[in-house]
Amino acid sequence: MLKKISLLFLFLFFTSCGYEAMHSKKNRVNYNFSITEIKFTGDRDVNIKLKNNLSSYYLTKQKKKFRLSITSNNDKLVLVKDGKGNSTSFKNTLVVNIKIIDQNNNQRELNFEETFEYNNNINKIELRRYEKEIKNNLTETIVNNLIFELSKIK
Repeated sequence: MLKKISLLFLFLFFTSCGYEAMHSKKNRVNYNFSITEIKFTGDRDVNIKLKNNLSSYYLTKQKKKFRLSITSNNDKLVLVKDGKGNSTSFKNTLVVNIKIIDQNNNQRELNFEETFEYNNNINKIELRRYEKEIKNNLTETIVNNLIFELSKIK
């Protein structure tokens, strides 16, 4: 009987912990900025991911409004080759430069760089999928950092 009560208590405790995603639609209202315009240059896949993640910040009700000019660059470097000259290890680097212009035409630049190292895969299809997933994860990290930086601007 005591086990059942303690299990019930633990279940209720963990289900009502109040966890919410940091950038959920409900919490986006708490950010005090909106984006009025975004211009993209650079890597197409990264720019699409950035645009999709920032699209919900096109709010006209916020006091701080920003225009963004984003330049992205994604590089894949070979780190290690085996004796036959085949690549065995790679490094994916994503660099995003963002020019921020506020409503008073004050300009600020932010530079984000994220890297990830990984090993080669014999299956080239799986390797391409893995690289795409890496690129998406690095982009997501940069978006989170950008949102944080935009919310700190006074």
